[in-house]
Amino acid sequence: MKKRITENDYLKANRRASRSEEIEAHGRTVGFRRVHESKKSYNRKKMKAGLKRLPDFFARTGIAL
Repeated sequence: MKKRITENDYLKANRRASRSEEIEAHGRTVGFRRVHESKKSYNRKKMKAGLKRLPDFFARTGIAL
């Protein structure tokens, strides 16, 4: 019995090949549909994450470095 290549199989194989080529070229996957975030925009999550890396004294008193 011969196995037929369906359209889904063809698309899946092309996606896998494309992804592996992308990883070889760039070292990681590249997000095409990701929204570009401005560096100047206010981002509370990143600001709060930065406080976690500071020593305990600076985090409690709010002293900026």
